Amino acid sequence: MSGSHYVDSEGLLHPAPARDQGNIYKPHNKAMAEELSEKELHDVHTKEIDLVNRDPKHLNDDVVKIDFEDVIAEPEGTHSFDGIWKASFTTFTVTKYWFYRLLAAIFGIPLALIWGIYFAILSFLHIWAVVPCIRSYLIEIQCISRVYSICIHTFCDPLFEAIGKIFSSIQATVRKEI
Repeated sequence: MSGSHYVDSEGLLHPAPARDQGNIYKPHNKAMAEELSEKELHDVHTKEIDLVNRDPKHLNDDVVKIDFEDVIAEPEGTHSFDGIWKASFTTFTVTKYWFYRLLAAIFGIPLALIWGIYFAILSFLHIWAVVPCIRSYLIEIQCISRVYSICIHTFCDPLFEAIGKIFSSIQATVRKEI
């Protein structure tokens, strides 16, 4: 054998069997090992996250857009002192900002853990229970649907065609008498 090819007894060139080349996890030949080392493997768990745009899919646009003017507003003719209005605005904005940060610092990681577990369970059930049950049901119902279709076409189609022919010869006229 020479490299990844060999010459048989008749002088024909053939590729080496796959077992001689190794598998993708433990390649025996150098070319396959170099090819695998050139590929970059990316782990989805260590991907870069965007610290500027933290809602790229705009999931919370309705919550994020709540500002002071959306909650507190003074109509014309009923105004507080300008200093009170400015202090109220600053108090509302700063309190909302820092209290959110405090809540995120206290509950963010535990809730991320809970939601991670929940979605892991949901994914597991979907992959290992729901989809196989649905696929199994569809396979089993296909046989029943064929039998049902044959029965409908055998018994109901002729009956409804006969009834249709009976009623197709009925003619109705409408007269209005004064």
